[in-house]
Amino acid sequence: MNTGRTFVTAVAAIAASGLLAACGGTSDATDTVKPKGQKGAGINISPDQNRIRGKKADAIAAKVPEAIRKRGTLKLGASADASPPLGFYATDDKTRIGSEIDIATLVADTLGLKVDFEAVSWENLFVGLDSSKFDAVFSNVTVTEERKDKYDFATYRLDDVAFEAKKGSHWQVKGPKDVAGKTISVSSGTNQEKILLDWSEQNEKAGLKPVDIKYFQKDTDYYLALQSGRIDAHLGPNPSAAYHVASAGQTEIVGKISGGGDQVQGKIAATTKKGSGLVEAYAAAIDQIIKDGSYAKVLGRWGLSSEAVPKSEINPPGLPRPKN
Repeated sequence: MNTGRTFVTAVAAIAASGLLAACGGTSDATDTVKPKGQKGAGINISPDQNRIRGKKADAIAAKVPEAIRKRGTLKLGASADASPPLGFYATDDKTRIGSEIDIATLVADTLGLKVDFEAVSWENLFVGLDSSKFDAVFSNVTVTEERKDKYDFATYRLDDVAFEAKKGSHWQVKGPKDVAGKTISVSSGTNQEKILLDWSEQNEKAGLKPVDIKYFQKDTDYYLALQSGRIDAHLGPNPSAAYHVASAGQTEIVGKISGGGDQVQGKIAATTKKGSGLVEAYAAAIDQIIKDGSYAKVLGRWGLSSEAVPKSEINPPGLPRPKN
């Protein structure tokens, strides 16, 4: 899904099919999504976000290079793709909302800077960093050993993938043997596809059944496949799965693993050009919002508390380099 309109249309389609419970809590039924029976406002997807804000920490703000302090703004890149709950369009189809925007805003507040977002394609996030157009990218960027050659990282969230199944499936996924013989969908060309292929191969070597892997073009297709029983689960990014569980109320997460598979715990990080002099400031600001509790409030708001980190790490071990 590449636009806010596509996302809102998809939600409407799911609602019409009975997969999304009734919405409520505001004057417009499409402004809030929540599971059936949940009390309260649910997940606010209106343009009026009442965003959690931070306070300037002078000692941390002093870590920012003088030229940026004088400018007064932090120029940040964000992916233009709609990916709830990370970054997507509100119901007005123009206001960007989501957990990544909230965390970046908290970091900018802590640094005493006004945030200046620009939404671009994924590849142009890195072009913008390379050209110093962006001071940082807060857009679900995973730390990898290859990326560390050109960029510095300050972590702020775990990178996990999740198995999403129909509610009440009475099934838990902890390792390869738990998916033997199961029908599972996944997006092509992703880390999670590689994990599933590796697990299926391990099962075959162990004399177990392989995984029957299915591919779908749209999120709504796998939602429908789950409800109809055509697949046992979908393996995708944990944030997307957590958001769908919260909004639709008819699925559940039956297993969660690192996006790095068995090799390393994947981590999401503020990404900046190597040697920009900013990574220490970002890490200190992230530590500050963790300490003051605003970070936990943001993750809780978007259903991502399970991906919280206790502190920010600068350039930790990343996903391994691709094998030649």
